[in-house]
Amino acid sequence: MPDRHGPYRRIRYLLEIDGVTKAGFSRCSLPTARTDVVEYREGNEPPAPRQLAGLNRYGPLVLEAGATDDSVELFEWRKLVEQGKVDEARRPIAVVLLDEEGEAGPRWEFENAWPRSYTAPDLSADRSDVAIERLGIVHEGMQRIA
Repeated sequence: MPDRHGPYRRIRYLLEIDGVTKAGFSRCSLPTARTDVVEYREGNEPPAPRQLAGLNRYGPLVLEAGATDDSVELFEWRKLVEQGKVDEARRPIAVVLLDEEGEAGPRWEFENAWPRSYTAPDLSADRSDVAIERLGIVHEGMQRIA
């Protein structure tokens, strides 16, 4: 069993979309979570506003993967949104970090996630890099488990 006194490495992770494990992503940028601040002050209070909690906001989850014959599934998921079928496109998503032995570690779960953007690869005849597709996914909340 690996020594769990140190941090996990960021190179091994899995993505679960609607309970189905997807692998092969070269990069996964987890979103930020923040709460807006609402400043409030009544007329008879000192000239410094109170800081109240406002709306919770979550950044997008960004996935990057090399273009393959199988990656068309993610593009088709995005097409549901383009066709106005956002409710049909909503899925639960989880990103699972793996330890050195491939066992599940920390897990981030995202509620009602759907792809807001798809970026096709940059192509260039003078380079031999891998063609990378990007999918930007928005969601209505996230939680970290374990």
